[in-house]
Amino acid sequence: MYPNLYFVFKDLFNLDLPFLRIINTFGFFVAIAFLLTAWLLVIELRRRQALGLFTYTEVTEVRGEPASIGELVSNFILGFVLGYKIIGIFLTEGALNDPQTFLFSSQGSMPAGLLVGALLAGLKWYEKHKQRLAKPEKRTIRVWPADKVGDITILAAISGFAGAKVFDNLENWDRFIQDPIGNLFAPSGLTFYGGLIVAAIALAIYFRKQKIKFINFADAVAPGMMLAYSVGRMGCQFAGDGDWGIYNSAYAAKPDGSVQLSNNFAGSLQQYHAYFLRQHPNLESVPHASFAAPSWLPDWMFAYTYPHNVNMEGVRLANCTWGEYCNYLPIPVFPTPFYEIVVAGIMFLVLWAIRKRFVVPGRLFAVYLVMNGVERFLVEKIRVNNTYDFGSFQPTQAELISTFLVVTGIVLYAMAPKWFGRKHTV
Repeated sequence: MYPNLYFVFKDLFNLDLPFLRIINTFGFFVAIAFLLTAWLLVIELRRRQALGLFTYTEVTEVRGEPASIGELVSNFILGFVLGYKIIGIFLTEGALNDPQTFLFSSQGSMPAGLLVGALLAGLKWYEKHKQRLAKPEKRTIRVWPADKVGDITILAAISGFAGAKVFDNLENWDRFIQDPIGNLFAPSGLTFYGGLIVAAIALAIYFRKQKIKFINFADAVAPGMMLAYSVGRMGCQFAGDGDWGIYNSAYAAKPDGSVQLSNNFAGSLQQYHAYFLRQHPNLESVPHASFAAPSWLPDWMFAYTYPHNVNMEGVRLANCTWGEYCNYLPIPVFPTPFYEIVVAGIMFLVLWAIRKRFVVPGRLFAVYLVMNGVERFLVEKIRVNNTYDFGSFQPTQAELISTFLVVTGIVLYAMAPKWFGRKHTV
């Protein structure tokens, strides 16, 4: 596992580049996921624009005006934040040792913030000054949905992150009430469905204002969202963020983090009882299942200890020199992020291959909802998650939401012709 890119380059290429500590592995893959989704969305929106499913809006802009006070102030604020935090992390002693804590703290470099703020404000003034005309001109330009992908991506990222944090804290309420501020602004702890729901609401409001039909956009973005899910799970797998499965009792862990077949699950529980009793009321309640990998597949696909995981979860690795990231799970778990990487990747290829066959708006998105819901519901059976207590019915948050998505997808697929009609041919 690689908590951040510093350890990637250190382990694989023997390069000591301290500044890479600020790039969290999970965050890196999330950024890649957003970029890939945006790229595929542009391709699909342009194709659908050619089919007449989207139209342009006319926007009047003024060319040749000097920079406004608002533009200068906003550029200064942006530059100040970048300088105060991003440059400040290199200027503040000890910040690179724990970059996440630094970025979410009030610490920073005031001189760097003021300098970069002034620089960006100055650049904006210079850019506008070069284009200044004696008499500013008004121009009307056509803006297509594909031209708004940048704004859409930023809105989805901000609202999605907020939703993921809120739903994660709702799912882990006991943890949240112990430290509400710390958990709300902590860099870790995100729930995919929370991000999906809040981002969908924010985008629906945005499209309504922009007079863009949300259902047509939903069809266009569905394949990209599935790919983003697969890539995002790569971040979970490579960082070891705790998003793993239950213990595989067919295996035991070695002190170096590797695994071996074993039938002594009870002995392993007793050996590390202090660790397990911190998380479970008793050893009998530790969730597990026994499954040995077929001889033609590697053991790690079914039993993994997540050495050097970013959560610092588990027990100490032997002879580890990675500082705080020297833990591994004392009993291997099912690597559920790996399963979701593979399954979501295959589902993306399916959605991308069949996307042109749907002539009824909403049906491609309905297929996405069903696929996503079924996949998540099944993987929840071997994942570690908090449950809600409804007597004999104890579902996880993801099981409830995934069930809702499947039902919604089925209803949408059946009712789409009535609600949206047969709008185009391919």
